[in-house]
Amino acid sequence: MNFEEHAGKPLLRAAGLETPPGGLASTPDEAARLAGEIGPCVVKAQVPTGKRGKAGGIALAGTVEMAAAAAERIIGMKIGDYLVEKVLVEGQVPIATELYAAVMNDPDSKGPLMLYSPEGGMDIEEIAEQHPTRLMRLPVDIRTGFDGAAARAALPASDAVEADDIVAALGKLYQAYADNDAELMEINPLVLTEDGRLLALDCKFTLDDSAIKRQPELAKSGTPDKLTGLEGKAKDIGFKYIELDGDVGILANGAGLTMTSMDAVRHYGGKPANFLEIGGEAYTLGTEALQTVLANPNVKSLLINFCGAFARTDVMVEGIVKAWKVVQPDVPVFFTIHGTGEDEAIAMVRDELGMEPFDIMDDAVKAAVEAAR
Repeated sequence: MNFEEHAGKPLLRAAGLETPPGGLASTPDEAARLAGEIGPCVVKAQVPTGKRGKAGGIALAGTVEMAAAAAERIIGMKIGDYLVEKVLVEGQVPIATELYAAVMNDPDSKGPLMLYSPEGGMDIEEIAEQHPTRLMRLPVDIRTGFDGAAARAALPASDAVEADDIVAALGKLYQAYADNDAELMEINPLVLTEDGRLLALDCKFTLDDSAIKRQPELAKSGTPDKLTGLEGKAKDIGFKYIELDGDVGILANGAGLTMTSMDAVRHYGGKPANFLEIGGEAYTLGTEALQTVLANPNVKSLLINFCGAFARTDVMVEGIVKAWKVVQPDVPVFFTIHGTGEDEAIAMVRDELGMEPFDIMDDAVKAAVEAAR
């Protein structure tokens, strides 16, 4: 779950990091009132996506009138897929140096990864490409937490900021990340002011979806993902379904196998139409799963890929066979089945549906891609 800047910054403050004074406004009048209290300010669109400045969603305002005009222009804008409904009005800060800091989940180290660079104000991709030696990448052992000494040793050279101050700020950032079950906690820019303070001028916070039940109060201030109509219906059923722009429908058990199937479709020149994994509930939700995938009008073929270890593929296929008789698909369908119960599952597809599953997954994928063409 993504959070807008105004909802992420209180988490930084709770961990001891300083942010500029400010408030939220949903009308130009409210923005003007806040500007009157704050003085010269920045008016920032509140949407859970990046590149707001490039889209014209951030404006400096030296007067109350300028703040009101900026808010009137920004509120109602569309940035990415989001309509701007409110702005954050914050005090302007005399910036001496811009820095970058973040903690994110890292699939390589299978734990948190601390990032820091003295080249702030740029996207992390730009920093990594243009200044790779100026980007610290420090894996964190979740059993021991943030290691200040290791961070100090890994810091890129910089004369602008005291190492002690950076290490202290990174420790607080990690604390905010850990306390709030974050997937990502990013400050860009983290600035050193002309009077020597470190302030977080922005905050990008993403809550791990698996932790929403642990963080119910925090989740109330988040911004749920924008769902398509099909995605919304699938969520109500209990599926994790993502609608894509391809034409090869995919139905598989387990997230890993589903993503592997999607990668294989791309490898053979096709485009997956969806992510949908049905796990061990294929028997009970097979009809809903099949209906969901085929409700996308772009689907021209369907790949069904089952692989069982503890879960039995014959139980999964039984659910799909029953669903088949209800849904009656009118697109070509290609099965590949392996693992526990595969003999029974293959016989069921052959006898009940009059189809022959593919022995090799790649062959099924290639057939589905070709059929979609």
